[in-house]
Amino acid sequence: MQETKETDWSRLLKKMTEMYGEEPQIDGILFLIGVQELGMGYKKFKKDDKLNVMHIAICTLMEPFGFYEFDGRDPDGWPHWKLKENLPPLDSKQQNKLMVGAIIDYFKAQGLI
Repeated sequence: MQETKETDWSRLLKKMTEMYGEEPQIDGILFLIGVQELGMGYKKFKKDDKLNVMHIAICTLMEPFGFYEFDGRDPDGWPHWKLKENLPPLDSKQQNKLMVGAIIDYFKAQGLI
């Protein structure tokens, strides 16, 4: 199982490197997912908006695990979620493993890996 995730992660990073010319970091991938889920196309974002876009990604990625529930969009089109359950305390390695797995699941569902 772990080997499959590592292979999927490597394939995803390779594909993104080919598309964007450099290997992305997790923050960059989260931003990309957030922009996709926001559905407004790419535009210039203020610093606070960039954090909100990344929050969209995190909520999207954690929703299948039952931590968040989609609550709808505000009048400006920004999606919102309700926290259903707090994430358990995780160290940085565990957080990274959870995020990598969720990102892989997201891109598999999109048919990109």
